[in-house]
Amino acid sequence: MQWTTHGERQIYTNKWVNLCLVDVEQPDGRRWEHHVVRLRHLAVAAVVNERREILMMWRHRFITDSWAWELPMGLIELDETPEEAAVREVEEETGWRPDSVRPLVYAEPANGITDSQHYVFRADSATYIGPPTEKNESDRIEWVPLDKVRGMVDRREIVSSGSLVGVLYVLMDEAIR
Repeated sequence: MQWTTHGERQIYTNKWVNLCLVDVEQPDGRRWEHHVVRLRHLAVAAVVNERREILMMWRHRFITDSWAWELPMGLIELDETPEEAAVREVEEETGWRPDSVRPLVYAEPANGITDSQHYVFRADSATYIGPPTEKNESDRIEWVPLDKVRGMVDRREIVSSGSLVGVLYVLMDEAIR
């Protein structure tokens, strides 16, 4: 059953987020305004090396006041492709340059309230080019053995949706190899 959109108005907007009220009609005829958060899309990179380790960052998120491991990720700029954004984010946040990336999986987290699209890529090698240029992204950057990742997820040491989708898909990918 498909909902019908009759219009939309912005309540708040800036370069990061748009909060909108969308005039929707449900299949049963009920019509009302639904809050929608429109976000810029995200590129995520799962970089795996020849030792079966994945490149991760230990970082604090002030919104939830929590620490967790994350994959390099960031917003896709208007003038770049999702692949270019993934490579750029890995370099800026970790100091490693992926040799090449390939699409791993696509996800729409929380698509009942937001239009955010996550493009997750995999790189099977990277070259260290120097310290990260983004100084405020993480406390530590480490190559984590893939056989430790499932336990980290279970202990809630990896919680961000982009990171979860990426690491779990890498584990599935590795299992069928």
